[in-house]
Amino acid sequence: MAENKEIAVGIDIGGTNSRYGVVSESGEVLKHDRFPTRSYPKAEGFVRAISRKIKEILAEFEGYTFKGIGIGAPNGNFFRGTIEQAPNLNWEGVIPFVDQFKKYFSERVVLTNDANAAAIGEMMFGGARVMKDFIVITLGTGLGSGFVVNGDLVYGHDGFAGELGHTFVYLDSGRKCGCGRRGCLETYASAQGIKRTVFELMAENTQISELRDLSYSQMTSEHIYHAAQNGDRIAKQAFDITGHYLGIKLADAVVHTSPEAIFLYGGLAKSGNLILNPTIKAFDDHVMNIFKGKVSIRSSELNGKQGAILGAAALVWKRRKS
Repeated sequence: MAENKEIAVGIDIGGTNSRYGVVSESGEVLKHDRFPTRSYPKAEGFVRAISRKIKEILAEFEGYTFKGIGIGAPNGNFFRGTIEQAPNLNWEGVIPFVDQFKKYFSERVVLTNDANAAAIGEMMFGGARVMKDFIVITLGTGLGSGFVVNGDLVYGHDGFAGELGHTFVYLDSGRKCGCGRRGCLETYASAQGIKRTVFELMAENTQISELRDLSYSQMTSEHIYHAAQNGDRIAKQAFDITGHYLGIKLADAVVHTSPEAIFLYGGLAKSGNLILNPTIKAFDDHVMNIFKGKVSIRSSELNGKQGAILGAAALVWKRRKS
């Protein structure tokens, strides 16, 4: 292997599985793999085991300089290096995640929430490379968001700024959210949200749909995507409803930071125009006049490119260049 090249490790923490990989400074994922999160009831055991795997992989990169580890995690706190009360992880309470990794690595270890990691990845390796003001929306199991203003992520005083998924579509009513409240955006615009919409639509009418053969536990947003591609009216309507809610809330979001663009990232965002078109329409219909024609809504350039790993690793490069 070539001499004097630098690498970082990116880790994307998921509720069932985590993904990790070795990334070059130019944004090439040189090697990647999955690791079972749910198999470890305590964070310490997970960190110990994945650290061993990372060291094994790094041993293959002789001649490269290892610069550090970036971690994207649900409810990750950039300032404290902690994962705090993450609803989709087995690990309860406040976990000193960075400190646990530092037991095994002397290099830099940086952590933030997964949506912020995606935003940094977009800024360094994706469509926001020449932008200083933009928003990244992650459409996964839930809805995450990262706000970049003048080239810097907005963290707020406690590290948890920019949670657009937990702004209200319906105040004190609507669907129950994992945060304990009702009516949050992520209960309508996310992989789980669109699935809930499909089941509501199937209950309300008798339209024929290939989705009726699937139970709630079986159905995924990918099933809904393929059904819509096949012309399934319920699936297409579910995408229209999802994009409508998302577009309205994005119209609200732009008044805070006046971004140049909004990028949609994650599994549901891979649906392309099925989610983009109704989102853009609702945004254009509801955005304040002074922002009309100024903000583009587009798919992330990291979709399908190990984007979660790239975003996490980008934390190392961004911190180094700041």
